[in-house]
Amino acid sequence: MALHAVVATTDLPSDTKLVAIVGNPNAGKTSLFNALTGSSQKVGNYPGVTVEKVSADLKLDDEHVECIDVPGLYSLSHASEDERVAVEVILGKSKGLKKPDLLVCVLDASNLERNLFFYSQLADLDLPMVVALTMVDRVERDGRRVDFARLTNLLGVDIVPVNGHKSKGMVSLKEAIAKNLETPKIPKLELVADSLESRIALLRERLGRLGMDVTGAEVKAFLFEPSEELQKYLNDFPEVREAFDEAHATAAKAPTLTVAPDAATRYQWAEMVQRATVPQPDVARQRPITDRIDYILTHRVFGLAVFLGVMYLVFQSIYTFAQPVMDLLDKGMKAFGNVVGDHLSSAPIIKSLVVDGLIGGVGSALVFLPQILILFFFVAFLEGTGYLARAAFLMDRLLGWCGLNGRAFIPLLSSFACAIPGIMAARVMPDAKSRLATILVAPLMSCSARLPVYLLLIGAFIEPRFGPMWAGFALFAMHLLGLVISIPIVWLLNRGVLRGKRLPFLLELPPYQWPRWRDVWLAMYFRGKVFITTAGTTIVVMSILIWGLSYFPKSDQATARYQAEFAQSHPSATQLDAGHYVREQELAHSYLGRFGKTIEPVFAPAGFDWRITTAILSAFPARENVVPALGIIFSLGETSDEDPKALQGAMRHATWPDGRSLMTPWTAVGLMVFFALCCQCMSTLATVKRETNSWKWPLFMFTYMTVLAYLAAVLIHQIGIHV
Repeated sequence: MALHAVVATTDLPSDTKLVAIVGNPNAGKTSLFNALTGSSQKVGNYPGVTVEKVSADLKLDDEHVECIDVPGLYSLSHASEDERVAVEVILGKSKGLKKPDLLVCVLDASNLERNLFFYSQLADLDLPMVVALTMVDRVERDGRRVDFARLTNLLGVDIVPVNGHKSKGMVSLKEAIAKNLETPKIPKLELVADSLESRIALLRERLGRLGMDVTGAEVKAFLFEPSEELQKYLNDFPEVREAFDEAHATAAKAPTLTVAPDAATRYQWAEMVQRATVPQPDVARQRPITDRIDYILTHRVFGLAVFLGVMYLVFQSIYTFAQPVMDLLDKGMKAFGNVVGDHLSSAPIIKSLVVDGLIGGVGSALVFLPQILILFFFVAFLEGTGYLARAAFLMDRLLGWCGLNGRAFIPLLSSFACAIPGIMAARVMPDAKSRLATILVAPLMSCSARLPVYLLLIGAFIEPRFGPMWAGFALFAMHLLGLVISIPIVWLLNRGVLRGKRLPFLLELPPYQWPRWRDVWLAMYFRGKVFITTAGTTIVVMSILIWGLSYFPKSDQATARYQAEFAQSHPSATQLDAGHYVREQELAHSYLGRFGKTIEPVFAPAGFDWRITTAILSAFPARENVVPALGIIFSLGETSDEDPKALQGAMRHATWPDGRSLMTPWTAVGLMVFFALCCQCMSTLATVKRETNSWKWPLFMFTYMTVLAYLAAVLIHQIGIHV
């Protein structure tokens, strides 16, 4: 399940050759693409649509070609939006993209018959093709052997055995790509009805072994009008002559061969090729270990228990393993801020802008990068093992009663990284109503932008009181909350708004395997890059804006007045306490403080004061702004630069005007639940508008999620008051 940065892409120069990697899902296509291209990949969207496009510059000797990873297909008859885009790319109908100069068709040797159905459709397009044969080692472990010579003869193209996980065969594949770009080899399959098709294919293969390089069309012509020369030639090979005579008798009874082959004919041909090139073992083998593991992991009781256990361990690990690195990053950012501040001490406004606004704001977000990388490590690892497909199978049972099927699990899982690719991934849903239902609940999944908020509040209010075990459980619960809430919401949507119905779910379960570590690291790299890029753009802009609103208006007269007020009411207080009071008053009377106090009564029933309310509002452009906003708002009153958890400490010690603690564990939980359920992301709303081609649904989604989040936060705070 993969998530990437969305960047701008440009059309290919007309003289740049385009190589498209195509194949069935789970055939090893993405691993092959990663092994060929590595970190040189460019990720964006196909022109005019929001389906992800992954391409790379591939160096072949002295020539550079553009290599594109086309979304997986089982057939050229597309059923969903992402499949439609994939077919258009192959046919050269995608806006801004040229027709591929070469197709690299990835075939799974362990499921050759199913893969060859799609290959037979590609062969009808008259495009040059190379076959990359994966999973050969799995076939050999089953006691079978691939007859490459016969398979090459039957398919009519170059075949290269590869192993993307171990980067084997990449040199040979690049050589085959370069050779076919220079001298294209176009497959010519003559698929005809009934048993005549298999007879023609086998005759062509046998004649090829005798040194006759003939096409299927030529063999077919020989069958209907045998030449004297061929008859004489076959007299020297009685076995081939007998097979030829039988095929000739079948051809005399065959119907017209000019009609396009149907699905049954294609599968019949695929079965023949597999039987001829990857024969079954002579003895029955033991039940595959994959089936034995699946008996547990897909069980309706044990499988769900394992799934919950795995997810709990993932989030417990996120919280536990990353803490030391977080502390180091936090200390490093503070030390960097002190050094920069010393050089700017002569310009107080510039110093505050750089240290409090830029370094403080961005640093408070970057400190959570270790947790985000650990989260994506586990997601990529579980995807590489094949377990996530089992999770989708389990989710089909869980989602079934509300009207969705297991296909929705992939968009929902993608939304745990970011709601935008999750919403776009809803194009895999088989009908418009189930797709819309998936889109409307996808933002309920806790995306990576919410993770820093959870970690901040859990570290400040849950872990100190209840310990790290409960802290990990709280993090797990916050991520599970969106999924749990989404199920009854979909049920309500299907009953009252969309009136959709559940469609059957078909899913191929890939065999278990160790993930390719290069793919795992690339997934972490791209997701970490997204987060850092965001910190370098949106967070920087919002940090400067929030700093300006929290710093101005500021005057020496106002500062002197605050000092005099404090000295009069606290004659024995220290200078440190006086400075703290002055900074609090300056923040309260700033533009940011005034705005927050204006709307504070709306959020007071949830236990939020003007500072928390202001941070909530700052999150609407992007959730990533929450922690930087809190860092700027609360750290202005923080005086200890040596505290590695200054923001958490400032929030713990913050009070209402009457001296009550601003934040309690109940308030912290309410704030986390608010962020978990509220749709605070303008980019998400814009994506929903684009996907639905209407402002009706993004406005509906924003309204119901905001109301739901507000009511939940109020309920939790009120329970906390009376407990």
